[in-house]
Amino acid sequence: MADTEGGNQTSITEFILMGFGNLPELQILLFLLFLAICIVTMAGNIFIVALVVADQQLHTPMYFFLANLSCLETCYTSTILPRMLASLLTGDKTISVSGCMTQFYFVSFFGATECSLLAAMSYDRYLAICKPLHYAVLMNGSLCLQLAAGSWISGLLAGTTPMSFMSQLSFCGPNKIEHFFCESTKIITLSCSDTYQLELVTTILAALFTLPPFALTLASYVCIISTILRIPSTTGRQKAFSTCSSHLIVVTIFYGTLIIVYLLPKTNTLRDLNKVFSVCYTILTPMVNPFIYSLRNREVKEALRKIVSKCLDQWFSTFLDSGPICVYGLLRPSK
Repeated sequence: MADTEGGNQTSITEFILMGFGNLPELQILLFLLFLAICIVTMAGNIFIVALVVADQQLHTPMYFFLANLSCLETCYTSTILPRMLASLLTGDKTISVSGCMTQFYFVSFFGATECSLLAAMSYDRYLAICKPLHYAVLMNGSLCLQLAAGSWISGLLAGTTPMSFMSQLSFCGPNKIEHFFCESTKIITLSCSDTYQLELVTTILAALFTLPPFALTLASYVCIISTILRIPSTTGRQKAFSTCSSHLIVVTIFYGTLIIVYLLPKTNTLRDLNKVFSVCYTILTPMVNPFIYSLRNREVKEALRKIVSKCLDQWFSTFLDSGPICVYGLLRPSK
């Protein structure tokens, strides 16, 4: 703590992330749980990116957006989980004010980018199902790049703008953040500065970068479901729905937990469950994405099968080539 202007107030230089409370008997268990989640999330999403890049058949708009989403989820996870794991392992819950601001920036950046990417993916599925004859012309490479770049740029703006206001705040009171990451509303309540402008800007930006993507996603799926229901054959309906069901599951989990955390009235029950629902959209969603897309997409499973088959063929070929030499070396009589 450092004195400010020689007065009675002190300037806070670090926060305490309370995480999941003071439960020392569960620290190791939680550490192992979140370590496993971190490893699975990173490996799964990196694998999806590598699979899309490596397999020529996956060079389509849908999988281009999926690779962007997996790259985003990898970055999102690396923003929150490593700090949480270090806290659980060492028991040190402190984080510097600058470190907290940096984490807030990246959480805002990746969160807004994910909203836009999910909207772009839903628009892609809308064109594929509702306008199949024009899909190749409408969803061309140029539009794909523009939608992806626009998603990342919107996230950049969503993180940079409030960060410029938040960096001017001073903190001189309590320094305990009742969360496992530096969440904006928790930080603002700890400031001893006038936060009216920041709260106004944060509210406007949250509405601007969340509601339009959500509305586009919702409208796309209303059109998609309406089109699928008009398909006469059961097989045709199932085939059409299978192309968007994975994305629909991810959208439902992501926006469902966001609505519960930020929009529903803060009753005592929901306030206690806030951290649990926050875990869903910040940690569990990035983990389950690779499984949802890989297990429910025929093209991904086929690409995975080909890569596994190719690796096994190479391994057996190497083994057979080196096998006789190894056997000869073992059986050759020593001089």
